[in-house]
Amino acid sequence: MPTVEELYRNYGILADAMEQVGQHKDAYQVILDGVKGGTKEKRLAAQFIPKFFKHFPELADSAINAQLDLCEDEDVSIRRQAIKELPQFATGENLPRVADILTQLLQTDDSAEFNLVNNALLSIFKMDAKGTLGGLFSQILQGEDIVRERAIKFLSTKLKTLPDEVLTKEVEELILTESKKVLEDVTGEEFVLFMKILSGLKSLQTVSGRQQLVELVAEQADLEQTFNPSDPDCVDRLLQCTWQAVPLFSKNVHSTRFVTYFCEQVLPNLSSLTTPVEGLNIQLEVLKLLAEMCSFCGDMEKLETNLRKLFDKLLEYMPLPPEEAENGENAGNEEPKLQFSYVECLLYSFHQFCRKLPDFLTAKLNAEKLKDFKIRLQYFARGLQVYIRQLRLALQGKTGEALKTDENKIKVVALKITNNINVLIKDLFHIPPSYKSTVTLSWKPVQKVEIGQKRATEDTTSGSPPKKSPAGPKRDARQIYNPPSGKYSSNLGNFNYEQRGAFRGSGGGRGWGARGNRSRGRLY
Repeated sequence: MPTVEELYRNYGILADAMEQVGQHKDAYQVILDGVKGGTKEKRLAAQFIPKFFKHFPELADSAINAQLDLCEDEDVSIRRQAIKELPQFATGENLPRVADILTQLLQTDDSAEFNLVNNALLSIFKMDAKGTLGGLFSQILQGEDIVRERAIKFLSTKLKTLPDEVLTKEVEELILTESKKVLEDVTGEEFVLFMKILSGLKSLQTVSGRQQLVELVAEQADLEQTFNPSDPDCVDRLLQCTWQAVPLFSKNVHSTRFVTYFCEQVLPNLSSLTTPVEGLNIQLEVLKLLAEMCSFCGDMEKLETNLRKLFDKLLEYMPLPPEEAENGENAGNEEPKLQFSYVECLLYSFHQFCRKLPDFLTAKLNAEKLKDFKIRLQYFARGLQVYIRQLRLALQGKTGEALKTDENKIKVVALKITNNINVLIKDLFHIPPSYKSTVTLSWKPVQKVEIGQKRATEDTTSGSPPKKSPAGPKRDARQIYNPPSGKYSSNLGNFNYEQRGAFRGSGGGRGWGARGNRSRGRLY
């Protein structure tokens, strides 16, 4: 093993050789042997090996392996120095191997090392994006679970920071091709991250690009299979996929396949849905998604059949008025509950469908059923007016900070819900019914959301290794408005004042592409 003095002497030989440095193979071999020495020798080797690496292609494997030994040294300062210099080995055919190595090193729990690995990966990305992607995707497909997880998160957070000259059309095509391979076997959380990666690619911002993404999501959603409402994984898969698809739909990218599936498979099973996450109102969540998608539904093969299913479901949430005794009092003990949040979703979807089949109420329903529906509408409308007046009174004169309290936030949302229903019911009272009014769904922001924008933000600036998220999402406590009691008292719908984000936490091992544990050890 060479001493410090011998390492300096051989370094001098190589440095002084100038253009003839490649003739001093023995001197470079001495420096390579420095990795077998003590702490001081290793530190020097970590700096000297990469400096002359390009001059000795015949010793490339030995040099890379020597540097890798230093990357795994017990001394953290040696490891950091060795990792910092790794990009210097990323030349020619060595680059994919270096990318593969750096990807494996993402599993470190030392924040300084983790930063160095990230910076090194970004550095070689700018040298050769395709080669770097080869190393990253190799580990995503075949590496240990912790490496796979961090490599995916690296792509999801760092790709968007790269300049256009690095993320060329050809590079983006490679990302799409490799991502499709990974999507054959993913967990729910991984799927969400890959949709974030793909929706951020410039080449997929076009109509045809968005259509490609919708087709990818539809494939993940498994829309050809019979829906199993009692299987939490089946429900979870559909929710996750639909959440990812909704921002992609537009007047040119239709939601027809998803809407059809919801009408035919999900609506009939609404009451028996198994919630995959505690605290989630699964029925309301499904109805919200359906309402959002109906605006962009194209031509549907079984429009009248599916409209009838939607109509029947709407009737379930629009009660008949209670029977009155001879003295004018209610014959029953309880008033029907008016669940406004559900009705907003169902009535909006029904209104959208009827634009495609405007004579449904007048020509497709028999007179008795139409009369029954109008009675329900009238009763609901009366209760609606009561709540609208109560909500306006409660919010009257409140501005600024006063409207930011939890209770008033909920009342503001409640007023949006009731106003929306009011507008839609007025349309239905026209003779013949009209479907011209437009409303913004109560949970939707007023401003336009850009395609591919994530529903919930996450911190992507931290330099620390990502921490394993706990199973299940962190959801705020559900805030439900309880209106005053009275003839039309109800729970005013079980709506949540919150942003909807990714549905599951870690997503691993619950059956949606649950991956086996690939414990492989060092693969350098």
